[in-house]
Amino acid sequence: MFDVVIVGAGVIGSSIARELSKYDLKTCVLEKGSDVATGTSKANSGIVHAGFDAKPNTLKGKLNAKGNAMFDKLSKELDFPFKRNGSLVLCFDKNDINKLYELKEKGENNGVPNLQVLDREKLLELEPNLNEKVAAALYAPTGGIVCPYEMTIAYAENAYTNGVEFKLNTEVKNIKKTETGFVVETDKGDIESKVVINAAGLFSDDLNNMVSENKIEIIARKGEYCLFDKVAGSLAERTLFQLPTKMGKGVLVTPTVDGNLLIGPNAVDIEDKTDLSTTQEGLDDILDKAKLTFKEIPMRQIITSFSGLRSHSTADDFIIGEAEDVPGFINVAGVESPGLSSTPAIAEMVEGIVVEKLSPAKNEDFNPVRHGIPKFREMNNEERKELINEDSTYGKMVCRCETVTEGEILSAIRRPLGARDLDGVKRRTRAGMGRCQSGFCSTKIVTILARELNLSETEITKFGGNSKLLIGENKEI
Repeated sequence: MFDVVIVGAGVIGSSIARELSKYDLKTCVLEKGSDVATGTSKANSGIVHAGFDAKPNTLKGKLNAKGNAMFDKLSKELDFPFKRNGSLVLCFDKNDINKLYELKEKGENNGVPNLQVLDREKLLELEPNLNEKVAAALYAPTGGIVCPYEMTIAYAENAYTNGVEFKLNTEVKNIKKTETGFVVETDKGDIESKVVINAAGLFSDDLNNMVSENKIEIIARKGEYCLFDKVAGSLAERTLFQLPTKMGKGVLVTPTVDGNLLIGPNAVDIEDKTDLSTTQEGLDDILDKAKLTFKEIPMRQIITSFSGLRSHSTADDFIIGEAEDVPGFINVAGVESPGLSSTPAIAEMVEGIVVEKLSPAKNEDFNPVRHGIPKFREMNNEERKELINEDSTYGKMVCRCETVTEGEILSAIRRPLGARDLDGVKRRTRAGMGRCQSGFCSTKIVTILARELNLSETEITKFGGNSKLLIGENKEI
């Protein structure tokens, strides 16, 4: 029997797993996908919100600014990319400037430091590519950007090396309460646990409703994005929001930690919780709204579009805590924006609930440090030469767009919770994320994966399951 079973290996489940690995607990994470970060955590804005937007005295309001302040230490310990680039909420109508001061007051009530309202002249100094119609903006210097899937992988790897067990490709079918805890029925067999933590994202309502009479409802809210080539990345230094008006909320424009430019999202509630399609109408809408922010949008630099699904709760707040009628069943549901920003504080909150319930001893061997894959693209020539002398595979280029070497791909496969498919390699190394969108490197990566995993190339998938890339081999004539 496990002490704790966590359902879901997104950023929330993985962060909780890492916090619980600080204790002498037998913990297991169940994930129906082929890898960690295969749901909402792989496709979102990557924004670390300062905390001025959430309503005070809600969980969002209490946890956002607290979580934001924890990113500097975490990114150093776990070696994931994070940058405090600051954020601006842009106002284009002088009659709406009072709303910036209302946001500022709300942020200060939430504990957000150093908020300022800036005039037009100062804004154009900071961001010269802004639409000159801008009137003023709220500036939050603590706003930041992060790579959400690298952050998730870092959390999961550190949890794993500290003793947490991960069962991937394992789907929960039912949960039953017992006298000693729970039986979690999966497609790979039954698992017993004293405590169950529901971090199943879009499907967290299904899990809660299996055991609790207090039903919750999660709505899939789709957001579509356009990603621009790195040559457009310098168009904005800070994350640029538009002040919501009677015409709508607008869209954000932000640099990414990898140097690209990102525009989006819209927000459309859908019934199918697996629908990640994009639409011409949706993409046109976000690009049209972005024209309010910028003088010009470099349309020719768009390299891909994608969508992500957010877990919107009808309660309009995070749902965190033990179900009132099911002792030992802990919900972490409805974690939409600012969920990524609040993640460290959410994990700490759930840690407190578990520790109070189980009173575990400390894990004296806990190691908070995780080292990521060396990034060849970020090294100078001397560092590259030294690395190649140590391991010649770092001298073999695989992805030219993102400057990813064979050594990095081998590390992605061989490290704890290593990649087992093309998308797993992509999330760990960025191979295939450049301008050609894996047009040149995908065949090389398939060959490396097959060799390392001792599989046929026809068995290699894009993201697990039946997503096979090849259907057979050419016969010699």
